[in-house]
Amino acid sequence: MVERFWLGTGWKMNKTRAEAADYVATLRAAPDLVTLPLQLFVLPPFTALAEVAAALAETPVMVGAQNCHWATAGAWTGEISAGQVADCGAVLVELGHSERRAHFGETNALINAKVKAALAAGLTPLVCVGETAEERDLDAASVSVARQARMALSGLAAADLERVLLAYEPVWAIGDGGEPATPAYAGAIHGVIKQAVTDLLGTAPPVLYGGSVNPDNATALAGEPEIDGLFVGRAAWQAEGLLGLARQVAAVVEGKVDRY
Repeated sequence: MVERFWLGTGWKMNKTRAEAADYVATLRAAPDLVTLPLQLFVLPPFTALAEVAAALAETPVMVGAQNCHWATAGAWTGEISAGQVADCGAVLVELGHSERRAHFGETNALINAKVKAALAAGLTPLVCVGETAEERDLDAASVSVARQARMALSGLAAADLERVLLAYEPVWAIGDGGEPATPAYAGAIHGVIKQAVTDLLGTAPPVLYGGSVNPDNATALAGEPEIDGLFVGRAAWQAEGLLGLARQVAAVVEGKVDRY
């Protein structure tokens, strides 16, 4: 049993401020927004972060950023600190996405520094881990995700995990044309991740699944015992999509959550 089931989306480099406002307005108008038995969240681009956070402040929907820097301040042109993310009203921050690792050279050590910065600023880091197709095909998926999770959370205390989320996002399942993991495969890897962190810190945080989540597989994924939430991509880039997925998995979620 888990305390809450998570369901959210990151918008990546999409949406103007006006488009973000339309998305938020649709969420706020949903008559069942406050009764859905799960924790919704959205991660807009930084340009819309403060406005989205303010608009959703009186709702159950959490708001976060898609990245932050490890330093509290300084000569880091174009970067955003965890404190600045928090100053916008956000409570979450996504870290370690495979796109950041592949295209911006983010290492496990750098992600660890960002996790510590986020916690110090009062944010909940949502740390992404996942194996490549090559690692999967060479039976190295478990080794890869365990290493990423352990290194991202190294140096933390067990109590810190009350404010940490992990997201298992196999690299081969992400993006246009991605192949979603089967519920059984995803559930097994979630178990590996939780065991790796438990071995390190004595307990494990919730682990969400992300990677081509859609209306066809969301219910089955949500029903896997080891999966504590869904981190959705393009299927939730419209508010109706996020709400539709939430309503779809609601019955499954109610059976997994012991307190909300």
